[in-house]
Amino acid sequence: MIIRAKTKNLFSGRKLTERQEKNSKKNIEELESGKIVLQSYPRRLVFELTNACNLNCIMCGRNAADFKPTVFDMDVFRSFEPLMDIVEEVTLMGWGEPTIHPNFIEMLQIINKHSARKYFCTNGMNLKKIKDAIFDYNVDVFAVSLDGATDETNGRIRRGSKIDVIKDDLKEIVSIKKERGLRYPWINFVFCAMRSNLHELPDLVRLAADIGIEEVKVVYLTVFGNDLMNESLWGHESEVSEVFDEAVRVGEELGIILKLPHISGKDEAGNKLHKDCFVAWRDFFLGSDGYVRPCMSTPIQFFQYQKDINFMELWNAPQYQRYREFVNNHDKMDLPCKRCYQSSHCNWNRKESFIQIGEKFSPEWD
Repeated sequence: MIIRAKTKNLFSGRKLTERQEKNSKKNIEELESGKIVLQSYPRRLVFELTNACNLNCIMCGRNAADFKPTVFDMDVFRSFEPLMDIVEEVTLMGWGEPTIHPNFIEMLQIINKHSARKYFCTNGMNLKKIKDAIFDYNVDVFAVSLDGATDETNGRIRRGSKIDVIKDDLKEIVSIKKERGLRYPWINFVFCAMRSNLHELPDLVRLAADIGIEEVKVVYLTVFGNDLMNESLWGHESEVSEVFDEAVRVGEELGIILKLPHISGKDEAGNKLHKDCFVAWRDFFLGSDGYVRPCMSTPIQFFQYQKDINFMELWNAPQYQRYREFVNNHDKMDLPCKRCYQSSHCNWNRKESFIQIGEKFSPEWD
């Protein structure tokens, strides 16, 4: 099975409650009708727990940004508890590694008291520490970033990552899942494709099958500094297509779902600056610095979150209304949106999706 672009819908795991279904239905209706003032709550809360990390990946934007480490406040996290029975999902993901937050497991425990599904994206080096919590607090889905099928390639790119450690920990998690007859957690690999690791994608699909996880997702490298220009896949469409075809063949043979970006020149976005964006209707993103942003892949900061203000006032603040009005307008959208590099919404026909050198691509971290 091949999936090309993200849909409006989120991961469908545990059945939603009546309250969640009602809100989601209303939210989709308002999105599709282009409402800028919403009566519905978002369907997903996205919390960037920290912008710091326990690895030093060569392609990370922190290496080309004015980086200052920040950490998500627990009192702020607790202030969202009432919404966790309304939204579909709480996602723990952003610029940094969520599992290094000192209260990561406590956060899973808090979400588990409510109806929302739990999702996080990790580099996989703390899986052993959080293995029990994954099952104790019913994590629905998580993603593990691997940028090679061999330790040599993955370790060169994701400096500090150990593929054998990650593989063994994942095998143990999958084994527990099977022993207990559970359908969760759904696990996938996320692979950042660049010139020096592209050839290992089919073997990463084989590795996923060997471990027993369900899916491999591919995103293209976005280049933030001149040092990685030789790694960009912009202009290498035939090479990409050949490797993708092989990965698809392996995936079909082994029963692994593949999420692949469009080949440059064949993106469904055509001549648009980006695919139609719906994050400002569906997702509420809060950075580890306490600032609300439209999504993690923009330097735009709307305002500082204040937990004492009614959420719907924040959700319909003038900044959100303006963003919903203009985000899909070719002439009026903000400059960062015109050169969108967010993997699910950017237009892979455009060079700007691959190369952000000299651009302001990250927020100002105080």
